[in-house]
Amino acid sequence: MEIQRDTGMHTRGGVITERDNDFCTVRIRLPAGIITPEQLIGIAKITEEFGTGTAHLTVRQTMEIPHVKIADLEALGRALEANNTPVGSEREEIVNITACPGTDRCRLANIDSINLAQRIDKDFFGKHMPIRVRIAVSSCPNSCVSEKLCEIGVTGVTRPIRNPGLCTGCGTCVNFCKEGALFVRGGEIVLDKEKCIDCGNCIHICPFAIIRGGPDAYQITVGGKRGRHPAQGRTLITVAGEDECMVVIEKVITWIYRKAWDGRLLGDQLDELGFDRLKTDIYKEFPPESIISGPEIP
Repeated sequence: MEIQRDTGMHTRGGVITERDNDFCTVRIRLPAGIITPEQLIGIAKITEEFGTGTAHLTVRQTMEIPHVKIADLEALGRALEANNTPVGSEREEIVNITACPGTDRCRLANIDSINLAQRIDKDFFGKHMPIRVRIAVSSCPNSCVSEKLCEIGVTGVTRPIRNPGLCTGCGTCVNFCKEGALFVRGGEIVLDKEKCIDCGNCIHICPFAIIRGGPDAYQITVGGKRGRHPAQGRTLITVAGEDECMVVIEKVITWIYRKAWDGRLLGDQLDELGFDRLKTDIYKEFPPESIISGPEIP
């Protein structure tokens, strides 16, 4: 006999029992934190009908409807689906994908973080996992969405490439570099590769557009931790291209699904799971021209 799985609203990861267990808080799915005016109006009406007329903005670019009666969960779920703001995730699964504004708005952006986050959401959101998996995309190393503190983080980077024959040595980039990675020597701008983090700020600020950037590059980190003992994830690989980034993310998700143990944060079990082996295997998947290892030339 086929076993029927209970898929009722009370089993959904986005339904969180409150201190008073007669009520629930319901988290909404909002990929990259993007929401339309029509959806906002719909949520306002839904909170008035099923909650207490208020919504809570979370730190991971979602919204929550608090104080929902358990008896109203199914009707609330249908209303959220009709509003195109369905129930989100919070348990051992892939939860809401977050992203900074990216190239859509930010002058420091290196990659289209919103489009990538929406692609990740479409392919992987809500997938059942042995642990909770947070994924965040930041379009530059300013890390506005704290992506390196997530189980999987993507950071947009770009390598500064200067034409020495055209550079005037004005020093604008030297003054603008937050890492102290640029300095003037003999009238020429020199890059300290050990200090450079590929943020691209020198490219954006060059008044003569002499410094250009390498290809769009995606640095993927694994095993970041929030909570009581926050820590940055380890760098896995940096690849050129959004499609290549998606391939890496899929492989990391599969690796976590097959190997991770529940009850422990991913960052606390990386060595036991064989992170170095994962890194080696992923490097073998890509041709050398798809792998970006760091700054190229001064």
